[in-house]
Amino acid sequence: MTCKFTGAAMLGASLVVASAAQAGDLPRSMVWSSYDVGSSGYVEASAIADALARAEDVRVRIMPSGTAIGRMLPMRTGRVDYGFLANEVFFATEAIYEFSAQEWGPQDLRVLLGRPASFGMAVAGDAGVDTLEDLRGKRVAYVQANPSVNIKVEAMLALAGLTWDDVDRIEVPSFAASTRGLIEGTIDAAGTVTTGANLYELESSARGIVWPDLPPEEDTEAWDRLREVAPIFEAMSEPIGAGLSEDNPAILMSYRYPMVTVYADHDADEVYAMTKAIAEHFDLYKDVSAAMPRWSVDQAGIPPTDAPFHEGAIRYLTEIGVWTDEHQAWNDARLERLNAVIEEWEKAQDAALEQQIPGNQWAGFWADWRDENLD
Repeated sequence: MTCKFTGAAMLGASLVVASAAQAGDLPRSMVWSSYDVGSSGYVEASAIADALARAEDVRVRIMPSGTAIGRMLPMRTGRVDYGFLANEVFFATEAIYEFSAQEWGPQDLRVLLGRPASFGMAVAGDAGVDTLEDLRGKRVAYVQANPSVNIKVEAMLALAGLTWDDVDRIEVPSFAASTRGLIEGTIDAAGTVTTGANLYELESSARGIVWPDLPPEEDTEAWDRLREVAPIFEAMSEPIGAGLSEDNPAILMSYRYPMVTVYADHDADEVYAMTKAIAEHFDLYKDVSAAMPRWSVDQAGIPPTDAPFHEGAIRYLTEIGVWTDEHQAWNDARLERLNAVIEEWEKAQDAALEQQIPGNQWAGFWADWRDENLD
């Protein structure tokens, strides 16, 4: 049993590259995947596509999907050139959740740029929670079939030395239901972005809203615990959202969403040109929403991201002085980890074949193999 890693393929005629130093090296037409219509990811992809259409005469069609597989599969088969993705990038590189299936496995992905986004623990003001440690025994939302949300909540609990076993885990059917439960009084805390409509309603309700600060990154023990859950988060000061302002920000968790993503074998000259075009036409889309200024290349073009940066993106980021030796060291370590996962996947596939592990037992076999062979 072997796993095949395929990159996104160009649609239509092949691109003839004239010079890697020109943004004009972009193909004249592209297809991008994104979160579904109405999501911030779709809005931001549309804004960047419009900017490239106006400045570069590039035609972009966006293929939205509400599922991680729906966004990734057309990239894998070559129907999509670039994905505007979220934490499914991390899950895919680690071969976890839906990507642990034998037909998937670790995907050799690379990032061009990724906008910093915030995520925190929204807590009802009457729940008696001032710090993350105070969540012990409280009702915390667990969103069914949404590992992207749940892994962030698990990471925040880890900062406080807690796990799901230390809280009253309340399972809800959707992300919207988690924040709705705060208003209805069935939930005390839910992991969320800061700008959801339900949160502004909670802010104005009798319960109110608080955002417990994350511990400072100087608390290395706490952040080591977080990075055991996922090494893709850091701290940021967030002044935008319900109950927040420039005078009253909260220290929340930073991650990247959306991330412009390709497979590793995507043409480096084209990736260089794509990264350059998005960076240089920033002024054409930066005012579309409150989050768009965070696409500034000095924020979106640095680690950590959910996968290593593509060599074409690194070339451009180095030329403009954004990429540093520290960033390269991070990228080298992230690439080493990804290659280790790929190597262990192949070993596990061979072992499963030798041991005649039935297909319906593969998920457990791979999970045990990961625990034994990957840090």
